[in-house]
Amino acid sequence: MSAQNRQVKSARSSVPAKVLLGASVVLVLCCGGSSGASAAGGSVERWEHLVDFDPNFRLLWSVEGQEVTFEMQARTLGYVGVGFSKDGTLAGADLVVGWMDDQGHAHLQDRHIRADSDGEPLVDPSQDYRMQFGFVNQTHTVFRFKRNLDTCDMKDDFPITNDTMRVIFMYSDERPQRDSETLPQPLVAFKGSRSIFLTQRSSQDDLGNEPSINVLELRNEDVELPEADESLYWCKIFKLDDFVQKHHLVRYEPVFDSPTSVLYLNHIILYECQGLSKNLEQLSRQRGQPCFRLQPMHCNTVVANWARGSDGFTFPSEAGYPLESHQATYYMLETHYNYPDYTYDFSPFYRKNLSKQQRNMNIASRDETVEPSVDDSDDLGEDDDGTMMEQQMVDNSGLKMYYTHKLRQYDAGVLSVGLDPNWRHIIPPRQEKVVSEGHCIGACTQRAFPREGINIFAVMSRTHLIGRQVKLRQVRGNAELQPIMHDTNIDPSYQDYRRLAAPAKVLPGDSLVAECIYDSSSRKSITLGGMTTREEICLILTLYYPRQRELTSCHSLPSLPTVLHSLGIEELASGTNPVVIASPAELAGMTLERRLTSYDWENQFESFQDVTRQGSFKPLCWTPTNTMMPGSEAEAYGSNITQSWKPVDTCRAVHTNLVTEMIDMPAMDDHESTNMIDVDLKAKMSRSGQQTPPTTNHRQVGRSAGTALFESFLLLSLATFVGLSVQ
Repeated sequence: MSAQNRQVKSARSSVPAKVLLGASVVLVLCCGGSSGASAAGGSVERWEHLVDFDPNFRLLWSVEGQEVTFEMQARTLGYVGVGFSKDGTLAGADLVVGWMDDQGHAHLQDRHIRADSDGEPLVDPSQDYRMQFGFVNQTHTVFRFKRNLDTCDMKDDFPITNDTMRVIFMYSDERPQRDSETLPQPLVAFKGSRSIFLTQRSSQDDLGNEPSINVLELRNEDVELPEADESLYWCKIFKLDDFVQKHHLVRYEPVFDSPTSVLYLNHIILYECQGLSKNLEQLSRQRGQPCFRLQPMHCNTVVANWARGSDGFTFPSEAGYPLESHQATYYMLETHYNYPDYTYDFSPFYRKNLSKQQRNMNIASRDETVEPSVDDSDDLGEDDDGTMMEQQMVDNSGLKMYYTHKLRQYDAGVLSVGLDPNWRHIIPPRQEKVVSEGHCIGACTQRAFPREGINIFAVMSRTHLIGRQVKLRQVRGNAELQPIMHDTNIDPSYQDYRRLAAPAKVLPGDSLVAECIYDSSSRKSITLGGMTTREEICLILTLYYPRQRELTSCHSLPSLPTVLHSLGIEELASGTNPVVIASPAELAGMTLERRLTSYDWENQFESFQDVTRQGSFKPLCWTPTNTMMPGSEAEAYGSNITQSWKPVDTCRAVHTNLVTEMIDMPAMDDHESTNMIDVDLKAKMSRSGQQTPPTTNHRQVGRSAGTALFESFLLLSLATFVGLSVQ
């Protein structure tokens, strides 16, 4: 590694386990679960996923076929619960609640909360959760249970799908009274929610004590955080010239600098740069600068991408991203900082517990390692009202990269599909459903992909604040295949790679369509495409193998004629500033700005939507050298689909279980061999010798000088009202 990059660190790593400490117990997390992460006996030998919702509540789960097994562990002797809702609140929630009574019997009940009720969880007529066991010890309550992914109880249960699930959790120090269906103070027991991919979550599997694994940290250097209502894109160039032989990147994760600066982070993207220019060498010796100041460079091949809500990504055992100094010596780290919108992106609970989440995620500052402590209640400075005080105005966050010289079968690559962020992407105001599409045309995949095709194994969708649904469609000839991914309930503040159950094969000539649906009902004026959070994007990043080196971004934009036609404009007057409409006659003399702000979106929206989706678009097929792929310049239209894909209805035969007042079984014996909490505590104390006490690269779209000049007039016209897109 180059000596000048002091923020680049390389060291052997045994990938230490993550530790969560509480007031009286120790829980050991092993990066996605292990055979030792089970609280008691049962059929689960290795948990696929593990999440700590707060220092007192842990959820483990594994999916097998059409069934999912959960285990909830809570630091309480009262009742505990987990469930699902559309927006993370209790309204309309589907819950499962468990508790131990005074006689040592375990109770597990399938419940629901009516959207128009006072929050009281009601017992379902159909009991669709099957208890495996439940028990308590001196400090914790543990329940393990199963359910079908789709219980077919369409009235009271949420199906567990590939959507972003809002998982809610609750625990109380009280227990329900005997022979009573009422839960004590459910609104107090409700502790919050977290957005999670339950079926497609990427496990941060334990890499084990592999001596071949090395760690490299790429960090920013004292970046001043934005003030007020600002965004900042910061770019830093790194020179990595020590990879004389090829290595594989097998995992990456974020490295947060402080509980304060993490609130500002929107995404961190590492790009591979092509070439050995003097400009790159000079930039690699600097601390970085705002991205807009950089001259156009060949840094548009995505290597790693972290977005808010993600824990990082672990590659499958058959693939790794290639690191070779003779292929790429320079890399660019792009970090998007945005002034925190506490009312939207971060709940008070999340802010209050940042230091605890920091410890769960192995976050440490540059100069010190966070040591676990028994009492972590005073980690953050707080004002009298309990809000967090600002502690730091610069950031040194970045990415931690795990790599190995033991090469895997395939080189992996990243392909971006969607709409190029641009003003031509128009989202009308006050609409509950606005559909936008970005096309990767078959001509580009035909030229770029190998004969046997590529295998997409993970997908990340990206929108900003008003995104609601995202789908990656695949078209072969005139037939639309099953979507590669489809999420009907996305959370803009949770953007993570989802691992597909099986890789999706994409052949040369296949078309890919990124479809995004927005809800602009809260906005008073149009929203334009762009990279700031006030604007919107529609991008899908795909991880695939084997890597091809012809195509890195496969985007599109509505053509200018399509944009004008969608607004009822036939012709613009030439040489006018601001831009003026020439025809039709009823619009002649009106400025383009006036047309956009005065358009009758309420009555003309359907017409606008039809023209936008059926009109022509400009393909933007980018190569690693930041040039357009030859033969892709002509305007194109969407595929003529004659055979559509339809999902299979899995609930044709609905079965219903008779409701039982209580599900009873004897309590598990509170014994060392069945209680992972006490076992882990004693094991850790024994080891420590102590007595056991009683969690896009920015580039200019290729276009002619005349087009660029014309669009500059349009941008001048738009400048006065772009700021009105969020009101």
